[in-house]
Amino acid sequence: MTQRIFLKLFVLIVLAAGVSSAVFYFISRRHWANSIASELLGGFGISLFVASLVAFIAAVGIAKRLQKINTFAAEVAGGNLGARLPELGEGELAVLAATLDGAARRLEADFRKLESSRAQLETLLNSMDDAVVAVSAKREVSWFNGAMKRVAAAPLTVEMPLIRAVRDPELLRAVAEVLEHRNVQSATLYSVSPGRTFGMTSTPLPDGGAVCVLRDSTEIARVERTRRDFIANVSHELRTPLTSLLGYTETLMDEPADSKAREFLEIIRRNAQRMSRLTEDLLTLARVESGEDRLQQAPVSAHELLRDAQASFSEVAKGRGLAIEIVESPDSQVFADKDAIHQVFANLIDNALKYAASSKKVEIGATTRLGMVEFFVHDFGPGISSEHLPRLFERFYRVDKARSREAGGTGLGLAIVKHIVLNHGGQTGVTSELGHGTVFWFRLPRSTEGTDAPPQMTATRSSKLT
Repeated sequence: MTQRIFLKLFVLIVLAAGVSSAVFYFISRRHWANSIASELLGGFGISLFVASLVAFIAAVGIAKRLQKINTFAAEVAGGNLGARLPELGEGELAVLAATLDGAARRLEADFRKLESSRAQLETLLNSMDDAVVAVSAKREVSWFNGAMKRVAAAPLTVEMPLIRAVRDPELLRAVAEVLEHRNVQSATLYSVSPGRTFGMTSTPLPDGGAVCVLRDSTEIARVERTRRDFIANVSHELRTPLTSLLGYTETLMDEPADSKAREFLEIIRRNAQRMSRLTEDLLTLARVESGEDRLQQAPVSAHELLRDAQASFSEVAKGRGLAIEIVESPDSQVFADKDAIHQVFANLIDNALKYAASSKKVEIGATTRLGMVEFFVHDFGPGISSEHLPRLFERFYRVDKARSREAGGTGLGLAIVKHIVLNHGGQTGVTSELGHGTVFWFRLPRSTEGTDAPPQMTATRSSKLT
């Protein structure tokens, strides 16, 4: 390249000098004497020789400086950001060389900072107990940490197909969803590593790929399973002695006794009943949480569920001076276990009847919302303060502990409701305003099959809280 630059500069200068001399020679021959023209021609020949020599020297100098710049640019392009340009004297080439040298220094400083940040991030990720794997848009492994290397199904390498590295269908499904729709996905993985359970979150990356973080939840799952088994076993073992205690107590109460003995027997009977309800609710909650009771889901009319709930509790409501009214019923079907949803309504309506004694009615109904069917139970009692609402579906949480015990509640009804609805793929919630009552609602997926439900009722719910 240097030789080509040198030759181009030299030829250009000599050609310019030669053309200028020839033009001047022909002009002089036309207007002056031949002797003068010959002398001028000789002078121009000497000038041309001197110009060629100067051009040669200048071309050699410029070519050497350009060669240094070219060599420097090639080293930087090859990744050697530590390459430096020597001083090239003065002139435009020297300014260009100084500018390129400064740019190389800045690039080197920025690259070192970037490399340091990358090394720190890689060290941090490798020190994590959670397994991390980055996946490209082609569903190939682009990066992984040490924890992921230990749990992978095969030795990991960059550009390895993800399906060869991890064969869990839930992880592959979640990654495909992230790559296609660019939204965060979560899943529980059971077949990444034998005998271990992982909670996985997958997030889209700016380059079109995805990153998956796998957290080993095996021990948490084991402890949770142990807790459920313990509660279920204890509750089961308590059922028999409690049943005997209740039976003997009621038998003794049928016998003649003084008022003091009858009072004590009544206290025993009332507390035994409360313990019996508690053990039953604990067993129910344990079965619902563990999935032991498999749901028998089928398309069922929303109005049928509401009508069954109303019929089951109408007599109880009348005994408390209340009425249960169906105020809305969409022409829709839900995909649900009819008996399980009846238990949900049982808990919600029982709560409404306990805490709405001062009102005249409890409203139940359903409406279509967010592509699902939202059922609700609305009482017109005193309402619940806003600070209690986020915790109402927790186990044993009570707004008014003393009143709950007097009413015979166990504190598990709403927890049972939440887990039954979650097992249906639905959602639960509550809205309330002091002095205006409370609305408990739950949403269930709509059935995709045809519906034979009755037409929508004409009554409207004028007082539902939003």
